[in-house]
Amino acid sequence: MHKRIRQAAGAAALLGLMAMPAAADPYADFRGTTLVVNFPAHPHYNAVRKVLPEFTKETGIQVEVDMLQYLKMRERQTLELTKSKGDYDLISYVVFSKADYVFADQLENLARFFMNPKLADPNYDAKDLIDGYVQNIGVAGGEKGYLPGPTGSLFGIPFGSETSVLGYRKDIFEKHGLAVPKTYDELLDVACKIPELEPGMGGMASRAASGHHASHAFLLHLAPLGGRVFDDAWNPIVNNEAGVKAANALKTIVDCGPEGSQTFGVAEAAASFMQGNAAMFMDSIAFAAQFEDPSKSKVVGKVGWALHPEGVRRGSQTGGFGIAIPKNAQNKEAAFLLMQWLTSKKGDKLVAMAGGNPSRFSTYADPEVNAKFPYAATFGEALKYADPDWRPIIPVWGKINADIGTTLSKVLTEGLDIQDALNGVADRTKAVMEEAGYYTWQ
Repeated sequence: MHKRIRQAAGAAALLGLMAMPAAADPYADFRGTTLVVNFPAHPHYNAVRKVLPEFTKETGIQVEVDMLQYLKMRERQTLELTKSKGDYDLISYVVFSKADYVFADQLENLARFFMNPKLADPNYDAKDLIDGYVQNIGVAGGEKGYLPGPTGSLFGIPFGSETSVLGYRKDIFEKHGLAVPKTYDELLDVACKIPELEPGMGGMASRAASGHHASHAFLLHLAPLGGRVFDDAWNPIVNNEAGVKAANALKTIVDCGPEGSQTFGVAEAAASFMQGNAAMFMDSIAFAAQFEDPSKSKVVGKVGWALHPEGVRRGSQTGGFGIAIPKNAQNKEAAFLLMQWLTSKKGDKLVAMAGGNPSRFSTYADPEVNAKFPYAATFGEALKYADPDWRPIIPVWGKINADIGTTLSKVLTEGLDIQDALNGVADRTKAVMEEAGYYTWQ
């Protein structure tokens, strides 16, 4: 009797096991899909390409990468996003393109993907994503139209995002007993001491060329020195005391910088530092790996890193790239799975270990990442002060940004009076904002 019961129970258990579904495979419906993605030629995305085979191995989803120089990428996207059916399933975009694409209704709101239990990984842990990056890169429709708030939505996820840090020559600072600058007063003092202590060497390499480079460099100093481009009513205040101080700081840095500083874009500034022509470099974290590359750099092993110096407050930049799904993409759900995988804890660490920029706090704190890239801990600390509002991400920003850059370049190269120059920027910016309708409700 007991034997028959045991046999029956065993048979029932076997039938139950046979009836159970196979292990869950969230990628099953998408295996064999081929995604076409549009990425910039950039160190972060070079690292991404190294890890994409792991995604394909795990998911069965193939990925074709169209990698273009940034400006060409932007031109291509301008055409692609207006088609009824686009060629790209996932795109990378630079931060100030967010306003243009969202305003033109060209990006998918990500809410419906994160609401779908078949697609959304419950272990994604979005709270681990760096707040300032998410706000700066991904959110639109909230406060000021480009920051979080009750009406904000998520249109992209940071991927290849950057903040500003101070790189310095440890050997030069030790040789002359110099303290690493913690404040702007200290920064400007050291920047102009270096050429006296080390003839032929500039104090700090900085971008300054006409156009977006000079504008970026000015804004880099404006936020920590207490300034903003606009007040809360969209009135231009770039010409106030803080604005003048920021422009003077940039001029001092360029005047005491390496030869040719007035014409430097960011690549030229980084190259100058790598070739040993400057004792400091304050810009994006994206260049750190290059400084340790012996095939490119003469300062390998000699570079230390510190937080962006403090002015009235701490306020390092937020910028770089994010990824989004175009409204006209043909494989949106599979594209979301790639987006989610790349920015997951696993994907973020894989990209970081390959030389990319992490998007998560946990990746910056990871022991393996820190063992391979000792500067990661400093960068993680700097991100606590990343300012998502250091520049306004609004649809008319391109025109204003170009004006700031052209005008500041004239300050640096032609001796244009700083107060007069910024007054002119403020007047022209006011007219742009008026035409765009920003004072309609006032």
